[in-house]
Amino acid sequence: MTARGVLTVVGTAVGGLIGWSETAPTADPASLRALFADFGVEVGSGPADLVEAVRAFQLRIGLPADGEAGPETVHLLARYAADARELTEFRRAA
Repeated sequence: MTARGVLTVVGTAVGGLIGWSETAPTADPASLRALFADFGVEVGSGPADLVEAVRAFQLRIGLPADGEAGPETVHLLARYAADARELTEFRRAA
């Protein structure tokens, strides 16, 4: 199994244990950048830029700031991104 496959399986398992019903998005750089963009954070194109964005996100929400997009980080990032998309849609409809 690839590293991405392992992350997906682990992320889904952890999410199920702590009550997240949605499937975890993948932790590949393009997916992470898209999630950040959903709530208005532009991440540079380099790997260090993404690590710094993940670290800043982790600090902001109280996770250990290791810069690694592990299952808990990705789930929370996806949850915040989904909330931001809903808020944007609500504002457009108003």
